[in-house]
Amino acid sequence: MDFTEPEERQALRKAVAELGASYGHEYYRKQARSGGHTNELWDEAGRLGYLGVAVPEEYGGGGAGIGDLAAVCEEFCAAGTPMLLMVVSPAICATVIARFGTEEQKRHWLPGFAEGRVRMAFAITEPDAGSNSHRITTTARRENGSWVLSGRKVYISGVDEADAVLVVGRTEDARTGKLKPALFIVPTDAPGFEYRRIEMDVISADSQFALFLDEVTLPADALVGSEDAAIAQLFAGLNPERIMGASFSLGVARYALDRAVRYAGERKVWDTPIGAHQGLAHPLAEIKVELELAKLMTQKAATLYDAGDDFGAGEAANMAKYAGAEVAIRAVDQAVQVHGGNGLAAEYGLGALIAAARVGRIAPVSREMVLNFVAQHSLGLPKSY
Repeated sequence: MDFTEPEERQALRKAVAELGASYGHEYYRKQARSGGHTNELWDEAGRLGYLGVAVPEEYGGGGAGIGDLAAVCEEFCAAGTPMLLMVVSPAICATVIARFGTEEQKRHWLPGFAEGRVRMAFAITEPDAGSNSHRITTTARRENGSWVLSGRKVYISGVDEADAVLVVGRTEDARTGKLKPALFIVPTDAPGFEYRRIEMDVISADSQFALFLDEVTLPADALVGSEDAAIAQLFAGLNPERIMGASFSLGVARYALDRAVRYAGERKVWDTPIGAHQGLAHPLAEIKVELELAKLMTQKAATLYDAGDDFGAGEAANMAKYAGAEVAIRAVDQAVQVHGGNGLAAEYGLGALIAAARVGRIAPVSREMVLNFVAQHSLGLPKSY
């Protein structure tokens, strides 16, 4: 077992960090507060191949694994330039299509993912289903060789930036008459497809949306992969989502911790840097320990996933997502405390992170559902829900 990242990944991290720093948190904050997007950064990252590192080489990508893509996400967040759509478009959507899509779907979509030209949102959450994906009511029926899709989705990220949405719906099993999950690629300009922005208190360059699908007619090839393999396809996308979510939180934690350490080393009271006092130094040291532990679990999850161990990756990815979210919240909170009143001043860029870091406990899966998973699958306790 090797705890040192390969030289190629270390070089990738360095290059991505330099690109993120060239834009900086001021660029991100300006876009987020004005309702804009990080299009310039996204496009440049795509041209340089950073967004497509995990796309297979035969479709124009880097041919690497989710661990490399997670490293890219972490470095952008650590530079103060987080891009939430990275958790969705190249991680979930591109991964699902690369593993389960038809050859025609791969040729059509993957080169665009590889270059960052294609952005695709992912829609699973519904108003009444919550964390229970078995209660999804978005349904598709066959009609004259096409699919007709109807339903609602909520808290879907980046729809206004996306070319299409990978929608989790349900179809009727011809043998049993029961509904089973299925994944469909829905263009955002399809007739009957409507989206509305959800007003949030989180300041972000990526917005949240409610989706309304009213008898949206789709071609037969809008169905991703096999109609009978949707459960496997869905979970193949959710493991990368959790790994990327963990990396996103790790990057936010690193950004906050770096800012806190810098301030604690420079800010003086009675001629002594405030970082010399254990009341501030010890909490920051604890966060560093927790950050490194969460990073190791995230790397383990990525390694298991890239090795094809979906179940092992599921356990590790849930734990990594949990640990990443917790340390991000602690890091941001302590960074604000170290800065005192300056921690809530807009120019320091920390106050807005309080709500943003908190999202990691809720999405893409709640803290409580992660603990349910660990209790049932890791500890063997009876199912509680």
